[in-house]
Amino acid sequence: MPSPIAVIDFETTGMTPAQGARATEVAIVLLEGERVVDRFDSLMRTGVPIPPFIAQLTGITNAMLDTAPAAEAVMREAARFVGDAPMVAYNAAFDSKFWQAELQHAGLAAPQPFACTVLLSRRVFPEAPSHKLGRLIDHLGLPRTGRAHRALADAEMAAALLARMQRELCQRYGLDWPGHGLLVQLQRTSRHAMDRLLLRQTHVVDAQGQVPG
Repeated sequence: MPSPIAVIDFETTGMTPAQGARATEVAIVLLEGERVVDRFDSLMRTGVPIPPFIAQLTGITNAMLDTAPAAEAVMREAARFVGDAPMVAYNAAFDSKFWQAELQHAGLAAPQPFACTVLLSRRVFPEAPSHKLGRLIDHLGLPRTGRAHRALADAEMAAALLARMQRELCQRYGLDWPGHGLLVQLQRTSRHAMDRLLLRQTHVVDAQGQVPG
């Protein structure tokens, strides 16, 4: 059975915590191989107002957050939900910063490594007309799970995309199920060098009966 991976998505008040932005919603989908085994999602109240254009984009309003649980309590629950599972996000450069910042507000560490489905999709599906999440989902014939720019729908689509890419790697290279460590290696590897890396993985499988990562 593949080790669990936690796929996360945040909705926020802005682009980066460094500029004072805070999370407004978090969702986490726990994957074991291609199977979703659990889900977590919650709005979260920080006291930072949502700009009107973001409220229009996400459908999350300041009034909705007035009755939401405090962000620190949500993040403590989210950290318990994730446990020691490694993490994936559609755009990890964005979500990993909010994961770290919101856990820091809650007095918690954020040790998990992140893999990024944007970087991975550029290597696995370079022919895709776009690497935006919704366009990739449509290109691959995967179902849209809800309104875009809501955390649970985006996390579920990112999880489906991740599983589809892992399946593609298995079929294309004869791998066993690629783990998180191998995914992190791939996203740091050029598209040209990816074939060579994965053929080495296949050789290790043949020789030792397992895939590292």
